[in-house]
Amino acid sequence: MTLPADGANGHAAPSPTVRFLDGVRKRIGTVVVGQDVVVERILIALLTSGHLLLEGVPGLAKTLLVSCLAKSIHLQFARIQFTIDLLPSDILGSEILDQRTNDFRVNKGPVFTNLLLADEINRAAPKVQSALLEAMQERKATIGKEAFKLPSPFLVIATQNPVEQAGTFELPEAQLDRFMLRHRLVYPTVDEEKEILRRNMALGVKREGGGAVARTEFDVLADEPVGTIDDLVAAMEAAAAVHVSDTFVEHVIDAVTRTRSHPDVELGASPRAGISLVKAAKARALIRGRGYVVPDDLYALAPDVILHRVRLNYEALADGKRGDDVLQDILHDLTRGRRRKEPELAR
Repeated sequence: MTLPADGANGHAAPSPTVRFLDGVRKRIGTVVVGQDVVVERILIALLTSGHLLLEGVPGLAKTLLVSCLAKSIHLQFARIQFTIDLLPSDILGSEILDQRTNDFRVNKGPVFTNLLLADEINRAAPKVQSALLEAMQERKATIGKEAFKLPSPFLVIATQNPVEQAGTFELPEAQLDRFMLRHRLVYPTVDEEKEILRRNMALGVKREGGGAVARTEFDVLADEPVGTIDDLVAAMEAAAAVHVSDTFVEHVIDAVTRTRSHPDVELGASPRAGISLVKAAKARALIRGRGYVVPDDLYALAPDVILHRVRLNYEALADGKRGDDVLQDILHDLTRGRRRKEPELAR
């Protein structure tokens, strides 16, 4: 395998892997306009087997993004539309009595797949949401008295509307902690929205069964994948091999532990936050063609990794403070501490 030189430290990223990741990004870009940061977060989740929660108001192409990813790589794909009347068995499966043999057989649910889209996950009751906990953490599902391993790779990408929208349930902390990343989508820019409208106007209609129907963005998704599971496995191995310095690990620990001692925080980030931050930083470095992590990886990923794992206390909320404000204070203090150490190390 040829490794192109990258950076002063001599670390490098395998060029076939970089080309594979670029191909996935370009394929998604043929359907989804903008959302470059979201696409990067999806690739990070894919490379690290870390689950991803996408939050945003309806109409920001959350479902379209995941569907496009599934068709860009040859993966098994399943979608569950979460509703108030959904049952845990609708996700995991159930035991069914076979009347011919008078024996019970297992009917596996949609969770047995490579890429699971949990659409509008916060529209289901907490009991149903908790049905995913075992699958997300242990990569197995218990049906009746037997536990079944899930396919490999296995990844959950969930979407949710903001909790202030009608008919939604806030996800419990235990479930939020299972998500490596929680990314909040924003509205497109004016230029991006112009391109969205231009592409939509060019879709036209599709003849079907003697009639016709207006085409949507889902109709233009190409079925030819740009890579296979072998390509994905190679990319996952390359991400795991990205170099992480001891100094970077110290910065991660510092950022996570500061959330537990901050006066405005009631519930700080768990050790899983530090693990997720390191894994995500390694994947981001690979996507950007580096064989090593840099401080920018930490600062760019900290909001998506940490914010959904902390809870502000009553006094902070009463003062109108937000989690993002507290995190920015922590990262600012971390930056000042790093700058103080650099001259000492130089001496």
